[in-house]
Order: sequence, then C-alpha cells, then structure tokens
Amino acid sequence: MTDPLHTELLELAKEAARRAGELLRDGRPADLAVAATKSSPIDVVTEMDIAAEKLITGLISEHRPDDGFLGEEGASSEGSSGIRWVIDPLDGTVNYLYGLPTWAVSIAAEQDGETVVGVVEIPLRGETYHAVRGGGARGSGAREGERALSCREATSLDQALVSTGFNYVTEVRAHQADVAQRLIPLLRDIRRSGSAAVDLCDVAAGRLDGYYERGLHPWDLAAGDLIAREAGALTGGRPGERPARDLTVAATPGVFEPLQRLLEDFGAWHD
Repeated sequence: MTDPLHTELLELAKEAARRAGELLRDGRPADLAVAATKSSPIDVVTEMDIAAEKLITGLISEHRPDDGFLGEEGASSEGSSGIRWVIDPLDGTVNYLYGLPTWAVSIAAEQDGETVVGVVEIPLRGETYHAVRGGGARGSGAREGERALSCREATSLDQALVSTGFNYVTEVRAHQADVAQRLIPLLRDIRRSGSAAVDLCDVAAGRLDGYYERGLHPWDLAAGDLIAREAGALTGGRPGERPARDLTVAATPGVFEPLQRLLEDFGAWHD
C-alpha cells in the first residue's frame, strides 16, 4: 500500500510540473534571451527557467510551507518537515532556447535524504513520467496512453542504443568526446538528446538501453533516476557508488555492468 504522504507528494509534484510545463510551452516569448550563464558562456539560463522555478516553489510552499528546496536556479532552504524538493524547472535549456522539443520539468521529493517521488513532464512530447519509491513507474501521453513503465529486455552491449550528454566546459567536453569515440564501435549506436531527465525516462520507457553522463547535479537526475529504477533499470555511478557528479549510469540489467566497467576503464569520470 502506498504511503499517504508519498501519494500527497506525488500529486503535488504532478500538478506543479504540469503548470510549469504549460508556462514554458505557452509562455515562451518570441524574443527569448539569455538571462545569465552558469559554468561557461554557453551554459545558459533564460528568464523562463527562473519563472518556472518560482511557479513550482510557490505552489509547493502554499501546500507544504515547512518543506525544504534545492533548485537549479537558486531555490535553497532546509525546511523542518523532513521533506526536500529537488527541482530542475527546465532541463534542456539550450534546446528550449533554440526551439528544439527535447526539454523537461523535473521535480523530485526526498524524505530524510532518500528520493521517494519523481515526476518528469515533457510538454512538447505531451508526456508525463512519474514514480513512487517501491511503487513502480508510470508514463502517460497521447501516443501511448497511461501505462506501467518497464525498461527493455536484456541485450548485449554491442546491440545497445546508449545516450549521453556533454559538459559546457570546453576541457571536460573534449575528454567526454574521446570517451564517446572509444565507446561507439562497441555499441549499436549513441545518441545525445540534451536533457538528462528525458534520457533517464527514455531508459525507463524502453526507448534506450542505457545512458551515462559526467557532471550532473542532484536536480538533473533525482526524478529521472527514481523513474528508471522503478521501471527495472539499474543505476549507479562509478562501480559500487551511487549516481553522482563524477558519473551517472542508467541501463537495462544486461547492459549496466559492462557499460559501467568500460566507462571506468576509459576514465569517463575524470579529465
């Protein structure tokens, strides 16, 4: 039986993600501009990232004023309830800036440091993905309807379709390109969507066999990691570790270990 608190958190996260997704989809100005940069001049924030985060934190605070926040665009508070919301209001900002469809709203709720709820809204796909810890993962969309999610059946690494992402710091990207170049001959093929949240949900939905990336922050992966795990995928970082900034890996059970091992051998986690 689902914990009533987790059900409450899930419904609130879904509503906040839906409203933020509508704001981003329908309110995107024709002259959208960069509001700030983060790690480098090409790692951007737009006015819509900021507006979406304010919408999400405002809505959640109305219902749960004692909860804490960790948000990509600056929301940070400890709270006193034991619940912390980890928010990426617009994962895939560069895609959004250029008018590409692969971007998402990602909202996770942690209870005493463990992620218990995750929601990813992908407005231009018309899709929502969500999971509660121990309760499985589900997706909904116009094309496939409401459904339980399950990652792809086991396959060998040489038949695996794997996605990755690249950092916005030039030196890091150069190393990541070298790792990808070494991986490509060993896989079916490699993809790069520009949104970690979308990639993790695509692993959960069986559209990818695996995904890896270096440099992710908690807000990039918190919701998608839970959704992937609840759909039967394995997730981790370097061998024996949890997903972290050094490395995040998510894959079907047959692909996870050999992919993680290769990434370790290739030094995917360092310069």
